[in-house]
Amino acid sequence: MEIDRIDRKILAILQRNNRLANVDLAEEVGLSPPACLKRVKRLREGKIIVGDVAIINPELAGNKLTLIVSVEMERDRGDIYSVFRQSILKAPEVTQCYQITGGYDFMLVVCVPDIQTYERFIEQVLHQDRNIRKFHTSVSTKTVKFTTEVNVDSI
Repeated sequence: MEIDRIDRKILAILQRNNRLANVDLAEEVGLSPPACLKRVKRLREGKIIVGDVAIINPELAGNKLTLIVSVEMERDRGDIYSVFRQSILKAPEVTQCYQITGGYDFMLVVCVPDIQTYERFIEQVLHQDRNIRKFHTSVSTKTVKFTTEVNVDSI
């Protein structure tokens, strides 16, 4: 899918505010409203825009504790990784999961209200998987940067 300068501008604006009325978006990017709507529809159909969400303050939702969990699997096998990925997809405490290279196989971001909830997560998810060799937990003390924006200049 070809992405031009106007598409990038649309994407940048929608990443900051996807509730912007099409008329206002069209004015900001210099298009007619029908042409702008057509471009947004094409970006959605082309899977450039994959969703529209409300980002909720985790602390106000009761999740005051953010933990970064590095997981090392027992073996480097696709079937083992697949089973682990499926268990993580079902765990509501995990807000992000990355399969990574290096000393660990996966990096999880876990958001919970308290340490007791995290301990339950460990028992119900991590300790249930016999293919986990070890995991290491780091506690976030402060969020320095959090964004869902993707740099659209490079696409």
